[in-house]
Amino acid sequence: MIRDYAETLLGGRHCSMIIRRGVSLKLTDLSGGSNVGMLMYNLENPTERLNIPDSLKCQHTFKITQGNCLYSDMGRIFCSVVADDAGWHDATSGTCNEALLQNKPWSKDSYQQALNDFVRNGYDSFAIELGKYGLDTRDLVANMNWFSRVNADDSGHLVLAEPYAPGTSVSLRFEMDTIVLMHTCPHPFNDSPTYPKTEVGIHLCVAPEVAADDQCRTSCAENGRGFTNTELYYLGR
Repeated sequence: MIRDYAETLLGGRHCSMIIRRGVSLKLTDLSGGSNVGMLMYNLENPTERLNIPDSLKCQHTFKITQGNCLYSDMGRIFCSVVADDAGWHDATSGTCNEALLQNKPWSKDSYQQALNDFVRNGYDSFAIELGKYGLDTRDLVANMNWFSRVNADDSGHLVLAEPYAPGTSVSLRFEMDTIVLMHTCPHPFNDSPTYPKTEVGIHLCVAPEVAADDQCRTSCAENGRGFTNTELYYLGR
């Protein structure tokens, strides 16, 4: 039985997987400057999906970091952020699409021209992975952007902050059986003169049981209620 698994996801790629409750997903920005877009859906009922607005509102935060949880639209917790070197991950800027990429200074070669080096965008990447589970673009919702921080400039516009150093990691403990979609396409605010070629490490392992004084569970009253809602969902299984 596999209890530990690791792989590397290059920049501009996408993947998806089913992550069971009680499993930890560690993401590591191996190169620095990576962005990992992520969506989540309940494996049993994919109409229950990640709700970024509620996740931010109920925890009174604009960023996601250690101690925070990511909620579903049913008030349950998909995952908890149990460790984080970065301290700030973007939950408000969405993902890049083909129209946005047309305004970037990156190669516009097609797959027929550039093969695996052609420029990908986050919207299409999510769409491809959704199709593997009988879902489509109507099921797209606001996504997480791991390893990306946004700041407000003097005019109040959000801008992408300096990239994190190579080796920065974040660990997510899953509280539900979850369909997880990921892509490593650039953050929509990335104005690099060349298409970012990055590497992200993915590591899966069995997580320790949630303690009564777990930081994510006790960081605010709403998280305590979220854990209770999630545990009731699995009661008797």
